[in-house]
Amino acid sequence: MKLTKKEIAELLPHREPMLLIDELIDIKNLHSATAIMNVKKDAFYVDGHFPGNPVMPGVLIVEAFGQAAAALTAHGVDKKEYENKLVFLMSIEKARFRNPVIPDCKLELKIEAVRSHGRVWKYKGEAFVEDKRMADAQWSATIVDKK
Repeated sequence: MKLTKKEIAELLPHREPMLLIDELIDIKNLHSATAIMNVKKDAFYVDGHFPGNPVMPGVLIVEAFGQAAAALTAHGVDKKEYENKLVFLMSIEKARFRNPVIPDCKLELKIEAVRSHGRVWKYKGEAFVEDKRMADAQWSATIVDKK
């Protein structure tokens, strides 16, 4: 199973330039998936984040983890249950940035839903570029009503 950027945009409220993930692949319904983010040289943060030596900000890696988890969850739950809902990040734990992510690469975010309790979900993930681990984190999110 695979979701395109257009299909992800149908599940999430994010839009350019903040819709970070380009694909969701290897989807195991409500369990795990891999998000693909093409980190481009012309991304909105490149000119201002370490000019002359651009690095993807760690906070955007965490945001991409969150978007991937939200897409996995939104895709997996009953469509009527998710109608008029959003997935909000609640907490970030144990985030580690092991290597800098340099623009002009494909960042693969392997995520897993660890558990859910009602509307609260816990996830973990690892980010890779060419099989090299760049970052990892654990985080929680909740499904809330749209206002």
